[in-house]
Amino acid sequence: MAIKKTSDQIVISFGVSEPAPNTFTQVEIALQLDVLNNEVFVVQAIDLDTQAPDAIAATNTSSRSSLTTTTQTAIGSLSSSNVLAAQILSIRAAGMVDAGVGFQRDSSDAFSNVEQLGIIATNNFFIQVEGNGNLGGKTVTGKLYGYRARADASTYAGLVQSEVLSA
Repeated sequence: MAIKKTSDQIVISFGVSEPAPNTFTQVEIALQLDVLNNEVFVVQAIDLDTQAPDAIAATNTSSRSSLTTTTQTAIGSLSSSNVLAAQILSIRAAGMVDAGVGFQRDSSDAFSNVEQLGIIATNNFFIQVEGNGNLGGKTVTGKLYGYRARADASTYAGLVQSEVLSA
């Protein structure tokens, strides 16, 4: 794969909030890549900070978020090639008289010392958040770390096609 780095590290901050509790919400973040010159964004790291779910006695609640290379209709999971990061915070309290037990799953826990998490070949990425069983809307904020690069024509075509077809 012929990719040449064209920038130093770039950090992109983002955030999205549910307009109402337990409502899937997505925002699109434009990378403003130079598609005429086969520019891509090489993702080095992602930090998702999902707001904790509500602790409600006898009720299971969760807050979930994901960062993807294509638009989604639900929170993505790592089993999809276009999902670069996912986070699940949950409280299991069904059948309990107190607020239950908390659990966390974060895709960043699985990575250490990798050169890249993925390559974004189209001109944007997407952030999703959704709560379940909560009384208030939830928010996800975060940062995407990476750099701009230029791909040769065949590599660029393959990356774009792979990203679009995996949607």
